Amino acid sequence: MPTKRPDPSTATRSGNPAVVVVLLCWVFVLLDGTDLFVYGAVLPRILKSHALGITAGQAGDIGSYTTFGMLVGALCAGTVSDWIGRKKSVIANVTLFSLASVATAAAPSAAVFGGARLIAGLGLGGLLPTAIAYVMDYATPSRRNLMVGVLMTAHQTGGIVAATLGLWVVPSLGWRSVFWLGAVPAIVVVPLAVRLLPESVSFLVAKGRRGEAEALAGRYGLALDAPAAGTTATRPDTWQNLRALFVRSQWPTTLSFWAASFAGLLLVYGVSTWLPTMMRASGYELGSAVSFLLVINLGGIVGLLTAGRLSDRVGPLRVTIVWFALTAVGTGLFAVHMPLALTYLVVFLTGALLFSAQTMVYASVGSHHAPDSRATAVGWVAGMGRFGAVFGPWLGGRLVAADASTWGFVAFSIAGVVGAVMMAAAYVSIRHRPAPMPSAAVDGAVRGQA
Repeated sequence: MPTKRPDPSTATRSGNPAVVVVLLCWVFVLLDGTDLFVYGAVLPRILKSHALGITAGQAGDIGSYTTFGMLVGALCAGTVSDWIGRKKSVIANVTLFSLASVATAAAPSAAVFGGARLIAGLGLGGLLPTAIAYVMDYATPSRRNLMVGVLMTAHQTGGIVAATLGLWVVPSLGWRSVFWLGAVPAIVVVPLAVRLLPESVSFLVAKGRRGEAEALAGRYGLALDAPAAGTTATRPDTWQNLRALFVRSQWPTTLSFWAASFAGLLLVYGVSTWLPTMMRASGYELGSAVSFLLVINLGGIVGLLTAGRLSDRVGPLRVTIVWFALTAVGTGLFAVHMPLALTYLVVFLTGALLFSAQTMVYASVGSHHAPDSRATAVGWVAGMGRFGAVFGPWLGGRLVAADASTWGFVAFSIAGVVGAVMMAAAYVSIRHRPAPMPSAAVDGAVRGQA
């Protein structure tokens, strides 16, 4: 397809916007992960001190409020991002969960505390799919999936930061201190984003603002696709991007992605929540069982970089199918009591597969859909997956309560099989059906089918 090539000298002077987008989005996702996991890190202190009169039952409810907020945020953010732009959406979500963190720190009662965590969940859930779409917009095609993997290492790092804060800061400064630290993004990072982040070029083109897109492409040395013959620049309404997921026989692919995301986040949140408890029930010492959580997250960071690079070579769909299948094997092996060194190795390798399998679901969706509907597609697949994020910890809790930890590992292994089957179904569906159309053409297709 013909492209508009900008002046190379201008590109050299202006630098590479992908570096700015990836770096700032990485920091945002790091803060997202820290804010998400910090509640679990401070919860023992809150319960021990009877802070705000929060009981164990109320603590579980508050954790559910956050998860529910993330579900709603993920479902809404993709559509909002495709409507108002990646830059505004990212900044709005970071500002929202930063201010909610301040409200959590200042909460005078359990009700206010829970409400603040619900609002934080809206921003936390909305940021991730938006940031993924943003990075994919600016990454070069040959490194697009790698950049998604790099971005998601921030989420695992955020979990490590949260654990560190809970270990070193909370004992000396109290549980409120870590939530006060949540004000830092709004004060420091958001102003940098307002000044440095460029808007997505593909978003500007999709909204009919081609002049702005050409100016931005010329400034940063980007190749801008020429408009396709016979198309006109129109501004799609909010629902066209959502309808684009189902027209022209796209619905089997969409539903397969949604089911795979459900299985993937069931694994991520189920294993992250119950791994130490289940491993201890399997006969491991408490110290070793807790350290497995650190090992699986370290494996996750390595796996994200490996999966992203491999996906750029052979395609994220193929990688995700294999990764889910191997995750099923790894989680199944958790039920077998092995020598400690071998168990650590299995946990590390399973972490390398488990977290990156879900991330490559997002990459597969982003690669399959046109830029003008990419954030909506990723947002909805993340939102549907959030049901798995709720069900996984619940399922693990029921099995642990029934003294059936071994069956918990079997259940997680089955989820890995489901993820592999659903991604294989998406692969077959894509190979035998037309690619998704730009959202601006959706209305015409709908009218043609009427």
